[in-house]
Amino acid sequence: MVVGQAATSPVRLINPLMGTDSTGGFSHGNEYPAIALPFPMNTWAPYTQPQRDSFFYQYASDKIRGIRQTHQPSPWINDYAQFSLMPVTGKLVVTDDDRASSFSHANEIVQPSYYSVQLDTWNAKAEVTPTERAARFRFTFNGTGDAYVILDAFDKGAAVQIIPKENKLIGTVRYHCGDVPNIYSSNYFVIVFDQPFTAHGVWSSANDIQANVDSLAGKRVGGLPAV
Repeated sequence: MVVGQAATSPVRLINPLMGTDSTGGFSHGNEYPAIALPFPMNTWAPYTQPQRDSFFYQYASDKIRGIRQTHQPSPWINDYAQFSLMPVTGKLVVTDDDRASSFSHANEIVQPSYYSVQLDTWNAKAEVTPTERAARFRFTFNGTGDAYVILDAFDKGAAVQIIPKENKLIGTVRYHCGDVPNIYSSNYFVIVFDQPFTAHGVWSSANDIQANVDSLAGKRVGGLPAV
């Protein structure tokens, strides 16, 4: 070690992308890029594949569909109680197919304590860093026009309530899949923004977007504050 040179933190030596070049047909590790503290209550991860694909981050993909809170222990078991957030600009789109953005690994930073990606389709940047029980997000919109943050509570039963005066979304996710028992599927969340909403609404499909509606419960539920 050179005198005066700062030591590299061991966390910076970890590459969470190791083992992510996997599919259900062939595996190089069965991993996803877990952004979390050790032994966390929640883990955060970008996902490139449709919601039901348990190999939800595939290194060979060139699309990001959102950053999800995940509890998946293994793709062979699948996930439970997850939801995702995704910034979009201009045209309002909500489903994970429609909101998917092209990206490059050259513009992606992946560390256990920090994740960022440039979303080329939306000219926006998404960042997340974990805490013990939650996470901090930062969305940077570099273009002009309307900007939205899409909450997707997936399916199997969910509820969301938007509280515009408090810049807040609260809700429940009850998703479970694969071999995950239903008793472990409830997740209660609170999302607080540091900017006021200029508009808001809820959605359940691409054809069911309800502007200025504060709450929704059903099979698939989402929220969409405009910031």
